[in-house]
Amino acid sequence: MIREDRLVKLFLDLVHINAPALQEREAMEWVKTYLQDLGLDVREDAAGAKIGGNANNLIAWLPGNVPGAPRIFLSAHLDTVEPTAGLVVEERDGVFYSASDTILGADDKGGMAPAIEAVHALIESGAPHGDVCLLFSCAEEIGLLGAAAVELEELNLDFGYVLDTGPPVGTFVTKTATHDNLEILVHGRPAHAGKDPENGINAIQVAAAAIHGMKLGRIGPQTTANIGIIEGGTAVNVVCPFVKIRAEARSTSVEELDAQIAHMIERFESAAAEWNTTVDIHHHRHYSAYQIADDAKVVQIARTAALKLGLSGALRTTLGGSDANIYNTKGLPCIVMATGMDHIHTHDECISRESLVETARLTYEILVEAATQAA
Repeated sequence: MIREDRLVKLFLDLVHINAPALQEREAMEWVKTYLQDLGLDVREDAAGAKIGGNANNLIAWLPGNVPGAPRIFLSAHLDTVEPTAGLVVEERDGVFYSASDTILGADDKGGMAPAIEAVHALIESGAPHGDVCLLFSCAEEIGLLGAAAVELEELNLDFGYVLDTGPPVGTFVTKTATHDNLEILVHGRPAHAGKDPENGINAIQVAAAAIHGMKLGRIGPQTTANIGIIEGGTAVNVVCPFVKIRAEARSTSVEELDAQIAHMIERFESAAAEWNTTVDIHHHRHYSAYQIADDAKVVQIARTAALKLGLSGALRTTLGGSDANIYNTKGLPCIVMATGMDHIHTHDECISRESLVETARLTYEILVEAATQAA
């Protein structure tokens, strides 16, 4: 069964490997060797060349011992939101933190380690199971790029689980949002700020006029919008000739999302017209929402396994994105499993021993439960 000592060592080994997006090669090679030593059939795809990274998605197979059982996958991502070079891990009251000036990297090593340990325990126990695929993606944190590059049709999978959200363990995300990005270039007109500012158009003022009164933050129960990055200008003594802005909106309702995006675009266009200038706007749908029915096999197996372990099995909605958005859009049903990683994307990121063990136990139970669904 699940061995806490082995699982914790695996987690600590993983987080100490620096793996920012597009630079996951060392982590990928380490995991590749680990899985090969377990006897799994391991290969890389060609994602790195497609997305400009030094690593690929890693795909490993454990053949099933129950004919006709579903072919399921467990997924996590190799990269972290920022470098973890020089990481020092501190354990306090059974919880792991970074004691250095870096994040811990529990997102998503806190998903990867339990998935691997669950498969390791399955091999040792000889318990009934179908074919299991470990699918570890690259460049998730900068736009789900690795998942988008996976050739899913070649894998011939039935459904799966993405281990990549926060607590409580034993809950599952079955509904998410659609996420749109906006890239805006506001054109001004340069002029000397001291000699003839009246001949210029300050792009910062145009952008400020657009953003003033724009609906941002929490728009509704399931809709949000944000201006995230603003940059521009050439010199303090030059009337600002341009401003580049990156913004987003997301919602579980495509209608609400479309309305919010239209509102944001209208604000920029109106401000540009008022200042007698122009604005270039690029609108991109980053990923689409998914909603998995409560009675879907992928959900029922997960909830049954959770309840057997005394966990809640509760179903959740989130506005956050994951590789599951890509896989579902490609037609492969999957839901996101909570792993216990908390305060993600901050220097307070942490995860407990208990959460690691619970996630591994639940993952193991799901693999065994799925084998009862043999055709």
